[in-house]
Amino acid sequence: MQPAPLAWCAIFLSPMLPGGLGLGVFDTCLISEELAFGCTGVQTAIEGNSLGQMPVILAGNEHQQKKYLGRMTEQPLMCAYCVTEPGAGSDVAALQTRAEKKGNEYVINGQKMWITNGGKANWYFLLARTDSDPKAPASKAFTAFIVEADTPGVQIGRKEMNMGQRCSDTRGIVFEDVVVPKENVLIGEGSGFKIAMSTFDKTRPMVSAGAVGLAQRALYEATKYAMERKTFGKPLVEHQAVSFMLAEMAMKVELARLAYQRAAWEVDLGRRNTYHASIAKAFAGDIANQLASDAVQIFGGNGFNSEYPVEKLMRDAKIFQIYEGTAQIQRLIIAREHLNKYKN
Repeated sequence: MQPAPLAWCAIFLSPMLPGGLGLGVFDTCLISEELAFGCTGVQTAIEGNSLGQMPVILAGNEHQQKKYLGRMTEQPLMCAYCVTEPGAGSDVAALQTRAEKKGNEYVINGQKMWITNGGKANWYFLLARTDSDPKAPASKAFTAFIVEADTPGVQIGRKEMNMGQRCSDTRGIVFEDVVVPKENVLIGEGSGFKIAMSTFDKTRPMVSAGAVGLAQRALYEATKYAMERKTFGKPLVEHQAVSFMLAEMAMKVELARLAYQRAAWEVDLGRRNTYHASIAKAFAGDIANQLASDAVQIFGGNGFNSEYPVEKLMRDAKIFQIYEGTAQIQRLIIAREHLNKYKN
């Protein structure tokens, strides 16, 4: 598995950069689904790399891109998207991490939490408040930084033991008087919120693809087991109650796959995909949980046991309804985008 991060790191990069493959979001989603079929913990760790890189891809200048993206193609390095805090996840405007400008540098203080790749990252995309006015709108209050992980003052917390996806490195990170040069600001002061949010339009299709990969694995395992296990003198699949469950599972997988592919296709065409990205994220996250639960049900008592694979799928699935925008946040976005069509 060692080469995987290298290939993934390069996947979005411009062909002008050394080692860049120049693949689109659609291509990346197909790879993401296949990785997730095997293990969503691995898929999340690698997709977290794309999440960390995406702000630099979208908003970095030529020097920043060559310096921070270029190195990712030279060796299997990781990076991280460092935004969530202990008291602020979906409510980005509540972030407390602050960056104070002093000459040509910024001094950053604050704490981040639930950072994927937090202990493995070579550098972080960091969102911090630069406007001290608490009433300042989020669209102007935050600034985006690139922070080298070995900068003095960066304190990496313990690896969190999560319910699922345990091979993904998740940690809290403290920034104590961390000095970052002005040249590491993306676009300019006050542009951070827009950069952070626009990133999700590009990465949510990949998260959705990961959820579909898990759902496909649940369907595969449940079908294989139902064909082998016999009850009342015949295989489980010959009982209509089970065959109908499998049919429902198959329908949901196919529809979720079409949803993420539509969202990815819109990106590759250069069109705004906020609406479709949120639909894909919400629907795929939900069906991943539904199918994992259904797979456990089909396995019966064996499904509740760690000797069989579906209990892991059920634990791994939950995070797809939480990270990169909760299922509830996606519905807020979908409702807003839907209603705007009728207002304009």
